[in-house]
Amino acid sequence: MLGSFDFDVIRRALPYLFYEGMTFTLTLTALAALGGLVFGTALALMRLSGLKLLGRIAGLYVDFMRSLPLVLVIFWFYFLVPYIGQWLTGASRPISVGAFASSLITFIMFEAAYFSEIMRAGIQSISRGQPAAASALGLTYAQTMRYVVLPQAFRNMLPVLITQTIVLFQDTSLVYVLSITDFLGAASKVAQRDGRLVEMYLFAAVVYFTISCIASFGVRRLQARIAIIR
Repeated sequence: MLGSFDFDVIRRALPYLFYEGMTFTLTLTALAALGGLVFGTALALMRLSGLKLLGRIAGLYVDFMRSLPLVLVIFWFYFLVPYIGQWLTGASRPISVGAFASSLITFIMFEAAYFSEIMRAGIQSISRGQPAAASALGLTYAQTMRYVVLPQAFRNMLPVLITQTIVLFQDTSLVYVLSITDFLGAASKVAQRDGRLVEMYLFAAVVYFTISCIASFGVRRLQARIAIIR
């Protein structure tokens, strides 16, 4: 098997795989993680606000998103977002969104459900005495969350947030169903063009495995440092 393994096809494809494929994958991961964290934090605050209606809406959203397969959500948003845009803008035809924008919206909406639970756990890990002390000092609820609770919650849950981002990095490979040239999509195109499926898919697996392992090692180091700070 190794005798017929063509390393040269991998070498020739490296610029295309990394400059186009991996650049897209990392860009989508970073933007989706940032958007998902912001939206997820908002959902967590809604669930902890004490307002039953807001908490109920946020809870239903989180449960709904976490009960669906991601690849199904990707298809839904790709086909539905243009019609939602048409309905919101009153246009006569569906709005052209594009595969990248559709996949980005999908990942933000989907990952927000997971980031929400992480941030909710982080907020609840903060001693109740700290918000009470902030209130006694005259801080409003918004100021208490912004300056006292959320910074500590974010620091406490940072290893878990990064771990979820690693999962997101792996999940971005599902955009191949929309024929987007992410890293896996680029490897698939080269594999089909050159007839070297084993080489390209094995190389893609090694790259995903290596990046995820290095990031996981960094998470363990970060957990140890946070434990010392505490």
